Amino acid sequence: MRRDSRLSGMLHVLLHMAEHHAPVTSQTLAKAMGTNPVVIRRVMAGLREQGYVRSEKGHGGGWTLARDLAEITLRDIYDAIGCPSLLAIGNRTESPDCLVEQAVNAALDTAFQDAQALLLARLGDVTLAMLSADFHARLAARPAALRTEIDHVH
Repeated sequence: MRRDSRLSGMLHVLLHMAEHHAPVTSQTLAKAMGTNPVVIRRVMAGLREQGYVRSEKGHGGGWTLARDLAEITLRDIYDAIGCPSLLAIGNRTESPDCLVEQAVNAALDTAFQDAQALLLARLGDVTLAMLSADFHARLAARPAALRTEIDHVH
């Protein structure tokens, strides 16, 4: 199964936006993420509808954060991008009348639900402000000559 990296990618975009004190264009964000500006605009539109970002058109326009980083959790962004599947494994469904398959699936369903509840709770405990603080601590720990991480969006 292919990994879904939309949550990670969108968190990356939002943290880069937080480092800017002016609107950031879809083109600039797409370049940083190695994708197409249309992809950025599509995902950002969903975040705009949820009130996490805003957009400004015209010269000097682009995307800005609409809320303080401390008010946005990873769970908020997960929900805003459509709740992608958290687990890459699932139940076998080829023989629904098979009692063995039913027993196996019942046990796995419980485990999957428990794991998902735990992960969603953890995502709700982490804010973008916490991620930003971690980024800044990592940046400060680097030698000055290597502190170019944020430059790939400029």
